[in-house]
Amino acid sequence: MASATPLATPHDKVLRRKLCLMMFLQIFIWGAWFELGFDYIPSLGFAGWQNAMIFGAFNIGALVALFFSTQFADRKFAAEKFLGVSHLIGGGAILGLFFIHPAPGEKADFWPFFLLMLLHCVFYVPTVSITNSIAFANLKDPASEFGPVRVWGTIGWIAASWPFIFILVDWSAVPTISEAGGFVNWIGKALGTSKTGAEAYAAERYIFLVAGIASFVLAAISPMLPHTPPKPATGGDSLAWLKAARLLKHPFVAVLFLVTFIDAAVHQSFFYWTASFLKTEVGIPANWVTPVMKIGQIAEILTMMVLGYVLKTLGWRTTMIFGVLGHAARFAVFSFYPEPWAAVAVNVLHGICYAFFFATVYIFVDEFFPKDARSSAQGLFNAIIIGVGPFVANLICGQLGETYKVGDKLNYSAIFQYSMAAALAGAIILALFFHPPKGSLEEPPKP
Repeated sequence: MASATPLATPHDKVLRRKLCLMMFLQIFIWGAWFELGFDYIPSLGFAGWQNAMIFGAFNIGALVALFFSTQFADRKFAAEKFLGVSHLIGGGAILGLFFIHPAPGEKADFWPFFLLMLLHCVFYVPTVSITNSIAFANLKDPASEFGPVRVWGTIGWIAASWPFIFILVDWSAVPTISEAGGFVNWIGKALGTSKTGAEAYAAERYIFLVAGIASFVLAAISPMLPHTPPKPATGGDSLAWLKAARLLKHPFVAVLFLVTFIDAAVHQSFFYWTASFLKTEVGIPANWVTPVMKIGQIAEILTMMVLGYVLKTLGWRTTMIFGVLGHAARFAVFSFYPEPWAAVAVNVLHGICYAFFFATVYIFVDEFFPKDARSSAQGLFNAIIIGVGPFVANLICGQLGETYKVGDKLNYSAIFQYSMAAALAGAIILALFFHPPKGSLEEPPKP
């Protein structure tokens, strides 16, 4: 692990503020539409395969990032410039989705919607690994400093949900302040009065407006981020992603790649089912579903702040195992004890799930992979984390939804047991087979 963090200079503090703002906006964009999108998009009247294609656009973006976009950022294009151009184009695309809204009783046009979503994802998804690379390249001690910087992405994800607490309020049913008996009572009435049905779906389309505005803001500030130039190829590999992929020949990298796939699929199943589960089974009002799902991000803030200490104390493998087991525990509660207080409270485990596994994987890649291929290595794992893993999960979840549908209701208990079992399998594989060396793959292992 890295040595103690050097004392921060005024320049370092300004740099970290810029990186924190970058992370906040980067994940805010994603958090603005992703969770409610699984509820809103099916309401537009698309066929099942069309919904699958729209959700799969995000996964396609991860593959484009691996084979094309991060190659540019590694070898051809300054990362901060790539970030600005990507968010300018991607922001315009997702803003366009706001305007594709059918009249009541009609269906939306599929191809314009899908192509705009695809355009957004192709330009947005690569920036997830690019922002990681910018942070890693400019922090003195990434193992200790990345957590406190990346936690601002988590804050962005949380902040993205709060506008919809008010957007989804059924204001026509809210009494006046005098009728409610004062301002405090009026606020309580308003926040507890959610739109339902078609009105709720119509309001949910603002997810794309919020995401588009945030994209333009990040594009505007990208020139102010630290200059992160491309790195020339070393060792005869002109394709950075190919150099990164070749490192899968190392058993510990291959094992981590496999478990990352499992954990990414389990993670996606949470987003696939939880919004409808909380509304239909737990009884959470529509305007409070995303805040409840984001309880885990509040815990994630605290977890990310201590991640550097945990890694130095427990090491890579134990930290990752705890992260994967967090998923198993959460789905166990969903499956066997879906009481409202438990189903809400157990979401705090998301902090452990994300920080102790996914964030740890990003730090691990930065420490172990060659410098001239790190953006592509981040893209390689991102292709699994937000690409192949979620894509496979969407297919499996769709099939489980057909298998365990009884009338108009789903047997959530049975469905969640599959995710729980997969998480347990991932933790066991890590415990038995993940044995990384002490040195990076650029230098001989330390004795």
